[in-house]
Amino acid sequence: MTYLAIGIILIVTSFLFYKAYMNTKDIQLNKVNIDSGKAATLSSLSILHLSDLHLENISITPQELEQKLMGETPDLIALTGDFLDRKRSIPKLRPYLRVLQKLQPKYGMYAVLGNHDYVLKQDDLTHLKRTLLDFDCTVLQNQNKTVRVGDQALNIIGIDDYSTNRSNLAQAFLDIPAGMNLVLTHDPTIVLEMYEQSFDYLLAGHFHGGQICYPKAYHLVKMGKLARKNIVKGLHMQHGSPFYISEGLGQTGFNIRIGSRPEITFHTIRAY
Repeated sequence: MTYLAIGIILIVTSFLFYKAYMNTKDIQLNKVNIDSGKAATLSSLSILHLSDLHLENISITPQELEQKLMGETPDLIALTGDFLDRKRSIPKLRPYLRVLQKLQPKYGMYAVLGNHDYVLKQDDLTHLKRTLLDFDCTVLQNQNKTVRVGDQALNIIGIDDYSTNRSNLAQAFLDIPAGMNLVLTHDPTIVLEMYEQSFDYLLAGHFHGGQICYPKAYHLVKMGKLARKNIVKGLHMQHGSPFYISEGLGQTGFNIRIGSRPEITFHTIRAY
């Protein structure tokens, strides 16, 4: 191979990597409307959903996130795990949480943990959870919390990470009253095991929309049945109930995206 050919290959490869990196800065603001009979007494419920920040490889600053969210007034904020991989990144989370806290969601901010968060040692994991709590974010680990929305109970149910065998459906749904069930979890594959636990809407992340797709996310097949079905992003149905998989806001491994984009999602649940 000549030096000219090698030079051309290097230039093309560098350009492709640059384009793939710039894709990580192309943040998509997606809006999803869900019609639900359970929302009859709500009029509507608005949810800001962020997932998979992966603070080691995130291409949006707290200031840029604040600009993106300017003027938004979500009723509730949902964070579905994989905040970081290393303990030294925990302080980096604080300015992002400060931006979200300033939105003052009427019914609160809630988080579940993902497989990458569980890489932390116990003391560091406690530090992460305490940091979330410092900014009025409730962490749900197979737990639930009920808030009153008008005359109706809204059950916010946090199912712990399925991919690391921490999910406990019975515990997560323990003693919930009749009402609307909003489930937060990291790995959406858990929906395939929810035969007895009903939900009205479920939010998850984990797959990054494939992050690098060529054209499909073939490398995700090892991540479970949903991934093998190429169900790795967007809105889907299971047993007649809708669930949404975020493409996430950060990246893992290489800080590039091909065939996927980072996303911030606004969900509105309306009465039909």
